[in-house]
Amino acid sequence: MLQFFRLVALVEGVTTIALFLVAMPLKYGLDNPVLVPPLGIAHGVAWLAYLVAMAVCLPGAGFSAWEWVRTFVAALFPFGTFLNDGLVKRKARALGERAIPAE
Repeated sequence: MLQFFRLVALVEGVTTIALFLVAMPLKYGLDNPVLVPPLGIAHGVAWLAYLVAMAVCLPGAGFSAWEWVRTFVAALFPFGTFLNDGLVKRKARALGERAIPAE
């Protein structure tokens, strides 16, 4: 289950990067806001999926209260999900979960 959570976190992080590094510079730098609505919606859906995945995947995985908070806060900051991935990866290994095939 933690490998699924890692995948959801990756999607959430990538949509954040796309929004901040592609859509917003186009909007404010070139006065072309065309990508903001679709990427904004995609990021919003990914963020909600991240929260749902937290609620579904993290219970029983050995996360302390601090690690729960850290994992939630990671979704509030750009690149946070990438920085938190090491923690989730270690927990997955400790549970004996197989890695995502692309690793």
